[in-house]
Amino acid sequence: MRSYTIGRAARLLGVSPDTVRRWADAGRIPTERDESGKRTIQGPDLATFSVALAADAADGGEQESHTSARNAFPGIITAVKLGDVAAQVEIQAGPHRLVSLLTREAVEELGLAVGMEAVARVKATNVHIDRADRA
Repeated sequence: MRSYTIGRAARLLGVSPDTVRRWADAGRIPTERDESGKRTIQGPDLATFSVALAADAADGGEQESHTSARNAFPGIITAVKLGDVAAQVEIQAGPHRLVSLLTREAVEELGLAVGMEAVARVKATNVHIDRADRA
């Protein structure tokens, strides 16, 4: 299972590492210690938190400014729904929830799963998903 450093989680959430540390200290997001003693966040926990954070922002909660450079939305996969032939992948990129419909085969070949980092690339009406480690 993928885990994220405080700094990487902060970049995915669009906030500072200090903000993520404060959220962790307040118990809003669970952390663990790695073998070197650094705090990490499990991918599924970060995915759940990112969805809740975006929902809070949509309900009038505090929201940071976010931008997209060249229509690329780095974020975290929050849901993967597999059908017999097609699949649906949801990415939370800061306050943006992006949904892509693609083949089940593509999802399996990329090994997409909840908690993984990914980049949604948008062109016209299509959203393409790139794994962050292969982007």
